[in-house]
Amino acid sequence: MKFRRIDDLPPYVFATVDQLKRELRREGRDVIDLGFGNPDIPSPAVAVEKLREAALKPANHRYSASRGIEQLRRAVTEHYARRFGVELDPETQVASTIGAKEGLAHLMWVLVEHGDTVVVPTPAYPIHRVAPRLAGATLVTPPAEGGVDAIEAAVRASRPRVVIVSFPHNPTTAVATAEDMQRLVDLAREHEFLLVHDFAYADVAFDGHRPPSALAAAGAETCAVELYSLTKSFSMAGWRVGFVLGRADVVGALAKLKSYLDYGTFQPIQIAATVTLREAQDYPAEVCEIYLGRRNALCDGLVRAGWPVERPRGTMFVWAPVPERFRELGSLEVALRLARDAGVAVSPGIGFGDGGDGHVRFALVENEQRIGQATRAIKRLLDA
Repeated sequence: MKFRRIDDLPPYVFATVDQLKRELRREGRDVIDLGFGNPDIPSPAVAVEKLREAALKPANHRYSASRGIEQLRRAVTEHYARRFGVELDPETQVASTIGAKEGLAHLMWVLVEHGDTVVVPTPAYPIHRVAPRLAGATLVTPPAEGGVDAIEAAVRASRPRVVIVSFPHNPTTAVATAEDMQRLVDLAREHEFLLVHDFAYADVAFDGHRPPSALAAAGAETCAVELYSLTKSFSMAGWRVGFVLGRADVVGALAKLKSYLDYGTFQPIQIAATVTLREAQDYPAEVCEIYLGRRNALCDGLVRAGWPVERPRGTMFVWAPVPERFRELGSLEVALRLARDAGVAVSPGIGFGDGGDGHVRFALVENEQRIGQATRAIKRLLDA
């Protein structure tokens, strides 16, 4: 059968590394997985306890609200006011989503169609490129390393309907200042596009960097929405709690679409998320401290191995240029060799699109001891 949309998706190269990882483990090999950005830090205890308590009540087993229960929407607006200095209306400027990926995919459905253009700096998190394509849009992909200047050049050349950005950035770990966000908002107002900011790593930043919300920029309420989730900040990946916040008519359009598609996240999860946002406000700082230790362990270990890398100021990743002696192999073959010969799984940069092939991405999802074990194995490979 000829499938619609699926056949046009780019190859998912991460599956190649994942398949090799599984094969090696079946052979009894120890593979340290620093590829998939799947948080291993426990969720807050208060979230787990409230989930258990709420799940014991049969009334919470019924359909919920696709836009999210009122108290959850209020809790995230309170969080935004405290953390980012942004005031939002929980009735009109917030929709709860089943994780940020679902939110972005359905957001594209209401924003673009065939004939529309979306600017996505690349390399990029795959859903940033795939979601607009599934909605029928044409992509324009300026180099992520060019920052706001490259985005501005692409906007002036292509007149997009939407621009998707993310800071701190996955996979490159690039960060943005409040001034950068203001430039993007000003550009959106001047050229009449919607700015979509994926704020997945809002609370994972180091060395004094404090990631700014796009919604804190002057005029953002007229031209921007932001995706926020509890996945990384509160280490609640499997809970699938996300939000789209900002421009009211865009949020309303997404909420209308979702009313036909789902009944929201399981209500006990929404209740637990509400309590988490209100009672575990210090948890993101605890999570960030763990990632900081892992970042330092990985970067220091790679330097000792003869593979110098830049210390990221944000995200839970290290974006590492492929060593010169292996550059001609390409990032996929380098990732496969690291898995086979060093027992370390990483993500090949080519999987993130144009401009990624000269890098691999390490995820900080193992403890410092295992990270040290990984860098020693890499050193043996590089010294061979």
